[in-house]
Amino acid sequence: MARIQTTVVGSYPVPDWLRVVPTERGLKDAVMVVYKTQELAGIDVVSDGELSRFDVNHPETNGMIEYFVTPLDGVKTVFSRAEIEAFRRREGMSYRTKPAAVVTGPIGEGRLNLPADWEFVKGLTTKRKKFTLTGPHMLSKVLDDAYYGDLPSLAMAIAEVLKRQVESIDADVVQIDEANISGHPEEWEWAAAAINHVLSGVRGERAVHVCFGNYGGQSVQRGTWQALLGFLNALHVDHLVLEFARRGYDELDVLGELDPRIGVGLGVVDIKDNEVESADLIAQRLERAVSTLGEDRVRYIHPDCGFWMLQRSVADLKMRALVEGRDLFEGRAVKTG
Repeated sequence: MARIQTTVVGSYPVPDWLRVVPTERGLKDAVMVVYKTQELAGIDVVSDGELSRFDVNHPETNGMIEYFVTPLDGVKTVFSRAEIEAFRRREGMSYRTKPAAVVTGPIGEGRLNLPADWEFVKGLTTKRKKFTLTGPHMLSKVLDDAYYGDLPSLAMAIAEVLKRQVESIDADVVQIDEANISGHPEEWEWAAAAINHVLSGVRGERAVHVCFGNYGGQSVQRGTWQALLGFLNALHVDHLVLEFARRGYDELDVLGELDPRIGVGLGVVDIKDNEVESADLIAQRLERAVSTLGEDRVRYIHPDCGFWMLQRSVADLKMRALVEGRDLFEGRAVKTG
């Protein structure tokens, strides 16, 4: 087994034929295609592509938020004009035109059934598998709260629901996705508390993905990895999944201050650009990371975020480059070691 593992962040472009015929059988066939495509590329830890979460009404985010929020108890998804205007006045929410939902009572799991989603896909490949879910910080930030009165309480209520859900999921890796904390590091203490509550229910390897947003193919948040160090070190996580390819690698040395118990997952593929990275470029990025952070600190390489906004042909080539670059780097390391 390669020392540095390759993986994906989660989403994959929805096949055109699944959009046309979105049946359960069609979804299962599509997931098998996504798994097989990753297998053929040589990806070590694969994802189902998050195909069941696609929502044609939310093309900017691939339905990432609404999939988790809409089924919950204690929320409503039909809004008054006043509620929409109040949400638009909130700082940091200019990229959305309305809330994902309004919280009107105690949050409960309602119809959300992530274990059933996992059972639907887990037997479709023999590779090591990753299951992903949007985290409680991100979800709390896109809701309009008319019940709890403060975001930490709302986030913890969501975290309790997610914890109970992941307790039944035996994936090799369970990954929590957080794309809002990067622009709001001042919220790190309550964000970490809620995320850790979810992680306490994870049975397999625990991962947290942090990026600077991928809303319609655009970065949304402004911030630095230095400002997030307290947050990252507070996480009860086995490895992180971090965006670097788009931002560049000048901040790599910041990760030298990361707790040694936490593995680094390094973004080496830019998902906001159609240009396919060469294997040599991937290897160079890995070499820089290893020389900066030391041997055995980088445990995974992956794209910066999900592939959903790209054409399938581009995503597939980027996955192949990811694996070829890792293999090139490790071949060089053997020859010079």
